[in-house]
Amino acid sequence: MDFIAIHAASKPDAVCLIEGERAWTWAEFLERRNRLAHSLAGLGLSAGEKVVVYAHNSLEALLAPAGARALGAVPVPMNHRLVAEEVAYILDHSDGVIVFADDSFIPVVEQVRPGALKVRHWILMGEARRPWALHLDDLMGRGSPDTPAAAASAAFGGSMIYTGGTTGKPKGALRGAVNPAIMLGFMQALDLADPSHVHLVAGPMYHSAPGGFALFTHMLGGAVVVMPKFDPEQALWTIERHRCTSTFMAPTLIKRIVDLPEQVRRRYDVSSMRVLVVAAAPCPMRVKEEAMRYFGPVLYEFYGSTELSINTILRPEDVLRKPGSCGRVAPGVELALLDDEGCPVPTGQPGELHVRRYAGMFDGYYKDAEATRETERGEWVSVGDVAYVDAEGFVYICDRKRDMIISGGVNIYPAEIEDVLHRHPAIEDVAVFGVPDEEWGERVHAAVQPRPGATLDATEVIAFARAHMADYKVPREVSLHPDFPRDAAGKLIKRELRDPYWAGHASRI
Repeated sequence: MDFIAIHAASKPDAVCLIEGERAWTWAEFLERRNRLAHSLAGLGLSAGEKVVVYAHNSLEALLAPAGARALGAVPVPMNHRLVAEEVAYILDHSDGVIVFADDSFIPVVEQVRPGALKVRHWILMGEARRPWALHLDDLMGRGSPDTPAAAASAAFGGSMIYTGGTTGKPKGALRGAVNPAIMLGFMQALDLADPSHVHLVAGPMYHSAPGGFALFTHMLGGAVVVMPKFDPEQALWTIERHRCTSTFMAPTLIKRIVDLPEQVRRRYDVSSMRVLVVAAAPCPMRVKEEAMRYFGPVLYEFYGSTELSINTILRPEDVLRKPGSCGRVAPGVELALLDDEGCPVPTGQPGELHVRRYAGMFDGYYKDAEATRETERGEWVSVGDVAYVDAEGFVYICDRKRDMIISGGVNIYPAEIEDVLHRHPAIEDVAVFGVPDEEWGERVHAAVQPRPGATLDATEVIAFARAHMADYKVPREVSLHPDFPRDAAGKLIKRELRDPYWAGHASRI
């Protein structure tokens, strides 16, 4: 479905993309998309190949994947916060053949470029020019404005988004295509299926939800306003200026808005907002209540994941009467809560949340059949969350079967951090887990067992971690232990280290 061409034909002069003082109409977006697609084809890009987009939110950061998808290629958004060795791993593992990068990331690109042997072309999208790279402006001049023959039949919404790795390395969640009918059902349930929506992209588009909501808004013919970087007051100014009617925000971003001084919030007219979607982490009730007071009864919540897409939806009328719930099952989705033997659990009892495989979820982890199989139980798929359902059918996420940490809406996998810290010569063993944090939901804690006779302190551990991984993964605190609790087989009992931090909390999320 070539929705860009459809909307360009029906309303060519309507604005569809805004960033700061720049705006593109549907006709302009289509012409740019076509020129870029023809240029990429001229570089030899083929259907199914991977195109890495390493850029802050911008018009070009939406143009690049649109051009790739027009040829049936698969965009791979790169997390901005990764360090060079993490970027190098994803470039190699993804088999990316073309990399788009903006000026901010040239220093990292220059570090990893000599070893990125699979990349055929580097394309810069900012002001800078480099002899080893092509420039987007030059490519746009080469391409034809005609719609490529493949565009109408190219896979809609394909992507590969890297999630943290439970076995120490990130995994590429590959989605070759998105079923527009399934997505339409989600948008209708969220009251977003209206082409008059002006959608604000507040979070970074390397996460699945901000980029996904931008894509689905465009699918329906709405306009998208892009914030290059989130600032709470700037977000309110943007909502007022462009009369934004919808947005998606992780709880941390909403918290930053409601924590602004009341006199600051009063300066802005946000009455245009009709749908404020929150997800990616549990949202504290205080934040929900303040958001409803400020924006009105417009708060929607969903539970989902990069792998499984949207699974439940909580509507505004239920937000306050169902505290802690993430809603009822989303349209077109079938859930099951299963015990360890694969049997359904009774109402009110916790079980591992599974989703019956459907056209909206991921195809699998790229080049990792074993990890994909670990998520599957026949036709059911799970990312390891534990939940219960009440008598009205409302779902409550209550624990996480696997060890993932969610901090500020970002998935952090302890195995990655543990893998790095085990390289420190003074560390005998390490256990990383999430502990409660009022602002971020969870923060990363590292319990460390030093080698016998070694001298080690928390500052040294944190500094070592910071040198080898993205800042958001770095432990915020370190506890030192002469020994770790273990079972009879010698296996670390992580819960005995973690549970004291969660005493008095309703869930370990």
